[in-house]
Amino acid sequence: MKLEKKQIIGILIFIILVAAIVGIKFFMDRDPNVNLKTVYVATGGGKEDFIADEEVVNIIRNQYKLNVVYDSWSNGKLIVKPLVREDGETKYDAMFCSDQRFYDYYRLPANKANGEAARYTVLNGSLTLNTPIVIYSWKGVVEALEKEAIVSQIDGVYYITDMNKLLNYILEGKKWSDIGLKQLYGNINIASTDPVTSSPGATYYGLLLSIMCENSISNENVEKNLPKLKEFYEKSGYMNNTPADLFEKYLKTGMGGEPMIVDYEKSIIEFATENPDGFEQVKNDIRILYPVPTIWNSHCIATFDEEGNEFLNVFNNKDIQQIAWSKYGFRTGVTGGTYDVSALGIGLPKTISSTVSSLKMDIYNRLIEYLK
Repeated sequence: MKLEKKQIIGILIFIILVAAIVGIKFFMDRDPNVNLKTVYVATGGGKEDFIADEEVVNIIRNQYKLNVVYDSWSNGKLIVKPLVREDGETKYDAMFCSDQRFYDYYRLPANKANGEAARYTVLNGSLTLNTPIVIYSWKGVVEALEKEAIVSQIDGVYYITDMNKLLNYILEGKKWSDIGLKQLYGNINIASTDPVTSSPGATYYGLLLSIMCENSISNENVEKNLPKLKEFYEKSGYMNNTPADLFEKYLKTGMGGEPMIVDYEKSIIEFATENPDGFEQVKNDIRILYPVPTIWNSHCIATFDEEGNEFLNVFNNKDIQQIAWSKYGFRTGVTGGTYDVSALGIGLPKTISSTVSSLKMDIYNRLIEYLK
């Protein structure tokens, strides 16, 4: 049977349409950017490189089909401003703050008398990325502190096992020369960022207050020890405003410039990843001291809807957890997890068990106001 010209054209058009549909579906299935669900997250600082990591982004896109949009918010604004995007209409699916005190505070009813905006109902939450406060020092300093029975080495890790003694040395105005470090001038000191203007500094001073209160935080104990904490603050002298500047100064000026500084554990892991040659030059001389107890800095997620829950679930992924640790120094999970810490060879503990709880927002506010 001979087909007419119109029939042939119709058949050809049908074949082309079918081929086009098959082709489009093929490329849609292969393109990880198609059919992604967009999740909006109001995000505090301190983890910018991690959340932008290409490997992390690809895992979230390919395995979870999520396109995560992170909008930068300061921790302070997260708890007082309406959590909506710049268009004034789009709500956020989750909050990813940089400090547990803000996370805990957000879960409380808004204080409208202080002008705080109404808050979303939190469906789920997690202390997602964790790093402890540590003291960075140098071989010579740590050897002197060991002789003073302030520092002990246990299983290759250095711990400040008598924090009260170290704090008293600072408050008493003891000099480095008094503990045998004739080459160092001035009084014993631990440099930190300013607790009045810096979140890491505030976390450190929260730890100091807990230690001074013997981990019994009550109104009476806080009032009793705030004058002592302020004396410590005043003896500390000039303070950097950002931990990155302080850590860089520590590395560049050595034992003579910064004998001891406060920072997060994650800083040395990031440095080793980003600057392996520089790390090799200093790793035999630097020492990482873990206060007993120490305190976690936790980046916390609070979810407001099912899309936010899907975002939270991403951080159960073992590959993402390994990237968070090996490249950026974040321990994941409520207790910081257990990690292979042998790669760097600088005395990192597999687990961290001696910690104090994060202080509540009202205690931090009192602390900061008193120091002002």
